[in-house]
Amino acid sequence: MSKIQLLDSRLANQIAAGEVVERPASVLKELLENALDAGSESITVDVEQGGVKLLRVRDNGHGIERDDLPLALSRHATSKIRGLEDLEAIGTLGFRGEALAAISSVSRLTLASNIEGEAEGWQVQVEGRDMAPTVTPAGHPRGTTVTMRDLFFNTPARRRFLRTEKTEFNHLEEVFRRIALSEFNTAFRLTHNQKVIHQLPAGLDDTLRAARVAKLCGKGFMEQAIPVDVERDGIRLHGWMGLPTFSRSQADLQYFYVNGRVIRDKVVSHAVRQAYADVLYHGRHPAYVLFLELDPAMVDVNVHPTKHEVRFREQRMVHGFLYSSLHRAIAEVRPGQDQGPAVVEDDLSMPMTQPSQGSMSLSAPSGRSYTPPPAGSFGYGQGMRQADAYGALVQGQVQDTAPAVMPPASEDETIPPLGYAVAQLHGIFILAENQHGMVVVDMHAAHERITYERLKQSWSDDKVRSQPLLVPVSLAVSSREADFAEEQPEVFSRLGFVVERAGPETLVVREVPAMLRNSDSESMVRDVLSDLLAQGSSERIEQKLDELLSTMACHGSVRANRRLTVPEMNALLRDMEATERSGQCNHGRPTWTQMSLKDLDRLFMRGQ
Repeated sequence: MSKIQLLDSRLANQIAAGEVVERPASVLKELLENALDAGSESITVDVEQGGVKLLRVRDNGHGIERDDLPLALSRHATSKIRGLEDLEAIGTLGFRGEALAAISSVSRLTLASNIEGEAEGWQVQVEGRDMAPTVTPAGHPRGTTVTMRDLFFNTPARRRFLRTEKTEFNHLEEVFRRIALSEFNTAFRLTHNQKVIHQLPAGLDDTLRAARVAKLCGKGFMEQAIPVDVERDGIRLHGWMGLPTFSRSQADLQYFYVNGRVIRDKVVSHAVRQAYADVLYHGRHPAYVLFLELDPAMVDVNVHPTKHEVRFREQRMVHGFLYSSLHRAIAEVRPGQDQGPAVVEDDLSMPMTQPSQGSMSLSAPSGRSYTPPPAGSFGYGQGMRQADAYGALVQGQVQDTAPAVMPPASEDETIPPLGYAVAQLHGIFILAENQHGMVVVDMHAAHERITYERLKQSWSDDKVRSQPLLVPVSLAVSSREADFAEEQPEVFSRLGFVVERAGPETLVVREVPAMLRNSDSESMVRDVLSDLLAQGSSERIEQKLDELLSTMACHGSVRANRRLTVPEMNALLRDMEATERSGQCNHGRPTWTQMSLKDLDRLFMRGQ
């Protein structure tokens, strides 16, 4: 075996470069983070051939002094931390002191800089096996320019792993997008092969910030996004989260920042998935640009060489804060609410202002306001209970004395966001007229969400209210199903059922949930029993409760081809306006859509 010996500086740096320099995009990430740490107000990125031939980052930050330039290209040299206490509460993006040394070992790198008050700048390069730095004068304004040429020119094995110019630039542009979204107060510019790709002015107000997000994430995202701003216990979450109807087939529009650093974290991902679980269509992914701000001492960013991962010191608290904030923001999305920031401090139960379904607000005209009534308060006799309202609707039992909900007689009266029903189409859709044009509602999907939310509320109040059947229903089941029903009566009781065993393979249903009393009791109990058996233990049942209640809601919802009267249709519209998450059914499908008068004019080419 050969003797142990020290590696020369260039070889050691090339090995280290394998941790932080994968492709031009990873170089750009390190250089942009350094530029932001330098307090830059403007950053320009010039790229040629996807960043392989040339990658230049120029900033107007505070610059580097002449004597510090050689150190800047040395390993483990940094101005950002001094001791262990700094490492335990990192407030900068870069801090390892390895990036420039690693990049310079696998490319031809020049670093030029100048500080405030100096007449001329200086530049430094490294040469030879020992990477000896050479400092020379250079005309340069205040700030720093890092120029990298010919990436991997001296490591051909690694160069062969690079992809096409287009692919490498796509990766590089994605890094640019992430960094540009992290710091709105800094202007950014990106060119590729002398062509301007992005020109982003500093976002000094909400309009400019929103314009930057629209530019980088697409106009469609901003039209379908909810502004969020929540603060509690020293933690703040703000940004934009896409409506459930604006979902993606891939998780490619998800930007989450912790103290300005874009990260991927299992705690964050799980909290977001849970918040969207009730409203997102299966197999789809939410879109969001969110910023979490908290004490740097509460998060460890020194867990991965690329600094993409973090570790929260209070994971449960962070998860709970994220989930409750996002879950509440989604819940408050109802028809007729203006688009604007959702500002909540300390009390997450406060109402938030959110956008309506689609790209337009459905609030009442200027000078008038509309407040959604309590669920179940329209179109029924005064004596009917809320929980029973739609059971009556399903069976056509609306009292003859129920007042019809009619459009306002004059412009001075308010118009509900979803307007007033005018017809039913093929027993499936409700057509309504509001101030903007035509509203189309999938009546089963909408009613399913309303029933589902009521069941969840009843469950959270400890138990779903039940109602005895006039004639108990007998079910032939397997012995396994009968055993389970006999062993778990409390589970059925909390769901609003009273189920008794009447034989080795026979069950008798004596009570069902009051709000589902007019449903097919036999098929509903069979489906619930099947779901319960699939979950097994009580703990698993609690975890999968939403799926179970969703199954029940589907049985209790008005079916297709059920003819509704105008009062019944208007009652459904009013309850949609008062129900959380009414824009999507339990499976994540949209429940309604708006066609404006402009849309209709364009469809029929009116005025053309």
